[in-house]
Amino acid sequence: MSIIVLDLEWNQSNSDKKENRQPQVPVFEIIEIGAVKLNEKREIVERFSQLIRPQIYHTMHQITADIIHLQMQELEAGRPFPEVMEEFLKWCGRDYIFATWGPLDLLELQRNMEYYHMKPLGEGPLKFYDVQKLFSLEVMKDKTRKTLEFAIDYFEIEKDIPFHRAFSDAYYTARILERIDNPEIYRLVSFDTFHLPKSRKKEIKIVFPGYAKYISREFEEKKAVMEDREVASTKCYLCRRNLKKKMRWYTPNGKHYYSVAFCDIHGYLKYKVRVKKSEEGKYYAIKTSKFTTEEKVEKLQQLRQNDKELKKQKKRLSNQD
Repeated sequence: MSIIVLDLEWNQSNSDKKENRQPQVPVFEIIEIGAVKLNEKREIVERFSQLIRPQIYHTMHQITADIIHLQMQELEAGRPFPEVMEEFLKWCGRDYIFATWGPLDLLELQRNMEYYHMKPLGEGPLKFYDVQKLFSLEVMKDKTRKTLEFAIDYFEIEKDIPFHRAFSDAYYTARILERIDNPEIYRLVSFDTFHLPKSRKKEIKIVFPGYAKYISREFEEKKAVMEDREVASTKCYLCRRNLKKKMRWYTPNGKHYYSVAFCDIHGYLKYKVRVKKSEEGKYYAIKTSKFTTEEKVEKLQQLRQNDKELKKQKKRLSNQD
């Protein structure tokens, strides 16, 4: 399987007012695609770089121009997005996985594709490597996200081409992948959720080293998410048994929900559900399950109790008013 290391540059309107934006028009219009193809040994074997002629925003945003050093006249010599995208997908081949520095590029790529009524990259969530995350977990040993240039300096990679152009950033991201040798880290794939599972059977259920992830289908109403039996279930992802809850689901903010259950074989599991809004204005859940300690469970239960007390105090003050 090839790894397609992708980077994009995009432009936007100089007006930040939402009322000036047309419905269905992407906030960010892609103006350059750069990519590097890696073989199974993570060696660079091919390169791709194309400018895209703007169809939406015909004035370069002042910040964009300062960062990428591109002029609108240069872009006018490019080709339309659908034409470049078709060529790019043909170049990618059949058996590949995308890799990007951070999670935004694939989201904006698919938004632009949808605007031009192009065929989706795949059914449901798109699997990819978030190299920024892999670098943080493997090298920094935490979830702190570092800049691309920080990673280049860390590995002492020669800066032989300028940053902040699509091809150069894809090239540097590929050079970082060359240095990450731990096979286990490549099991930690990410999922872009621009397109969500269309049915319960298509939902994502995947076990990673140390935790499990579940991505639900869409729901019409927010309250229906936590009412769904799969979303609200507390299973052990190792032995697949339904577990009795030690702490019922609770939310401190209406977006994040927490629960704890106990497996007689594997111990305590902490569950976290993030309820998110889809591109279609509907709702879906991303649930993670992770083993934890009794001490951490007690801290979470205390946080829940403190949250309950705080809500009671706010309610009493509100009634007094």
